Amino acid sequence: MSSSLQSILGAEALAAFETPGPVASGLPAAAYTSEAFFALENQRLFPDSWVFAGFAHELARPGDVAPVTVAGRPLILVRDRENTLRAFHNVCRHRCLKLVDKPGNLGSRIRCPYHFWTYGLDGSLQVAPHFGGQDPRAVPDGFERERHGLVPVRSATWHDWIFVNLGGGAPPIEDFVAPLQKRLDGLDLSQLHHLVTVDLGEVAANWKLLMENFIEPYHVQFVHPTTTEQPLTDHYTINDPGCLGCAVDVSGAARRTDTLSADARYLTLFPNFVFGLYIPDQVGVHLNVPLAPDRTLHRRAIYGIGADSALAERKEQLAALWREVHLEDVAICERLQQGRISDPAAGGVLSPVWEDAVRSFQELVVDRLK
Repeated sequence: MSSSLQSILGAEALAAFETPGPVASGLPAAAYTSEAFFALENQRLFPDSWVFAGFAHELARPGDVAPVTVAGRPLILVRDRENTLRAFHNVCRHRCLKLVDKPGNLGSRIRCPYHFWTYGLDGSLQVAPHFGGQDPRAVPDGFERERHGLVPVRSATWHDWIFVNLGGGAPPIEDFVAPLQKRLDGLDLSQLHHLVTVDLGEVAANWKLLMENFIEPYHVQFVHPTTTEQPLTDHYTINDPGCLGCAVDVSGAARRTDTLSADARYLTLFPNFVFGLYIPDQVGVHLNVPLAPDRTLHRRAIYGIGADSALAERKEQLAALWREVHLEDVAICERLQQGRISDPAAGGVLSPVWEDAVRSFQELVVDRLK
């Protein structure tokens, strides 16, 4: 184990986490509260991973841009003139100003507001006005325009979901998503259409708590007694290499519009992609953006399946229902965060029946930081 992890989490806490037994200890509390641990995640975990960063439907037209944060770095997502989604570091190559600070459409170019250095949607530097003197087109001798374009970031779009890989060494996106696809029972994701997005804003909890809460089914009947009809006995966990989560089979239950009672698959791809399938005609995808040890941006996009999906007629009702469910989860995750500040807090313990996939998630965190 790396000395940096030991110094952040403490040798005793790490030993407790790594000690095998019928009931495993959870990730030490400092993993959710420490600025140093969060910095280590931004240094080692997120750059080496495919990180979910945005929704393609929000960048529908050439020139559409969105600033995003990945591993603490400002990036920009942009749709170019050939309709390709690209990612760049959101920084001007002149004086390193953050170029884009809000989503919108910039037309055919990206212009720095400081000295009007201008880039094409492909990231190429087009204009560096007056950089070489009074002549607006002049550049200094030896200045090579082609070497001063925006710095690209490896990116991939899978259906409506944009992923970035800062380090460039993650496996092909097809390999990354394959374990989740195997759990979809042949669902044709090309039939999805976006209905509505629920924006929860900043949640006062570590990103890992939101992920762990989604992965495990143990809490559902206790935290969501009025918004779901999913008894714990109908659940099982999913602890596959590359895909963690759970599922519920209640095919005989009556389908209602005011609760969630359909068969469901709750699936994740490490580190932050969350995919919920609600048979027969609904999908929900969460975007969790880590901002600080105790702050995460949290959004949910709701999709209908198939051109004839009746969900569009009640999308506002769905949004209200899912907002209620998420607020229940948010309240729990914020209290989980608060509890980890307590002196007696360590890592807690994990159910070997209901939280085995949570344990696998936590092991992935530690393995990526070694």
